[in-house]
Amino acid sequence: MDPTTPPTPPPNLRTLSREACIAALSLCLVFVAAPVGAESGEDYAREAGAARLGTRAPAARMTTIDGDTIDLAALRGHKAVYLKFWATWCSPCREQMPHFERVQQGAGEDLAVVAVNLGFDDTPEQVRAFRDEYGLTMPIVRDEDGRLAGLFGVRVTPQHVVIGRDGVIRHVGHLADGRVDAALAEARRAPAGAVVENADAATDAPPALRVGDVVPPTRVRALGGDEVALADPERRRRSVLAFLSPWCEEYFEKTRPASSARCRALREQLAGLGADTGERWLGVASALWASEQDLREWRDRAHVAVPLVFDRDGALFRRFGISRVPCVVVLDADGRVERRIDFERDDLRDALRMGLMP
Repeated sequence: MDPTTPPTPPPNLRTLSREACIAALSLCLVFVAAPVGAESGEDYAREAGAARLGTRAPAARMTTIDGDTIDLAALRGHKAVYLKFWATWCSPCREQMPHFERVQQGAGEDLAVVAVNLGFDDTPEQVRAFRDEYGLTMPIVRDEDGRLAGLFGVRVTPQHVVIGRDGVIRHVGHLADGRVDAALAEARRAPAGAVVENADAATDAPPALRVGDVVPPTRVRALGGDEVALADPERRRRSVLAFLSPWCEEYFEKTRPASSARCRALREQLAGLGADTGERWLGVASALWASEQDLREWRDRAHVAVPLVFDRDGALFRRFGISRVPCVVVLDADGRVERRIDFERDDLRDALRMGLMP
């Protein structure tokens, strides 16, 4: 199915109830508005939930944009929790916000509703403006370092996570439909004192690498199956890590035109500079709204010859503190972080030629 074309309604759509018609049309809008390839938002959400449904939610502590603290562990046995991971540039997120706010208005004392902004190409100012635009009253957390997205395996926006009063994850999904409403009702009915006893997932992560830090020896799998190292100290070459998304140029064209232009610049410069023997190049692609197949297709369309890594769990983005694409991290011949290049301020070609070449 072409993700830019809405699915053809079934012949008997006129016979459906008003609610069913609205649900069908909403589903069509999600397919049109979302940056998807062969997989849908629900596919990504199901993949994220496969290993998490029925397990105890991580004991994460979150700080809201207003400075308040939310402790998921402290809520166990007292309140169900509804987490929604979203971004201001995400069309399906915007479409679903009225539903989200209605849940907040009816939350009562047994449900905590938390909006978790991914911090991906979003600034605190954009998040606050979005809150004002949609009149959101639930607490909002900005996941600046990607830690929460990693703990909950976020692959799509929006991604819903419903946690029962017993601390158990009961639903992971993408659509604001009857399934999430049913999961919320079930989560609130869970026995208040029943807490599943199993080990918490680790919530602490090493700090992001900064300029001057040495990159630990790390090997990753590139498309095609070959293992590659992030740094190349043995051959005494600089390594240029280009963090990207295969959909950002096209999807951001309407919602983030400046970001779209930066993504296009990286694509063009990757294709033009990738064969340069002066540095070793490696592309690192975000798994948000993307699959390995999407990355392969992008590579072939863009004629990019450098090795590409699909960062399925977001570990590389978090390790280097990448919260927007494109971004380039240059490692020196000793495997030390030498420079970060932000396309908003720097031109990659000029930076390499003027300041980074031996």
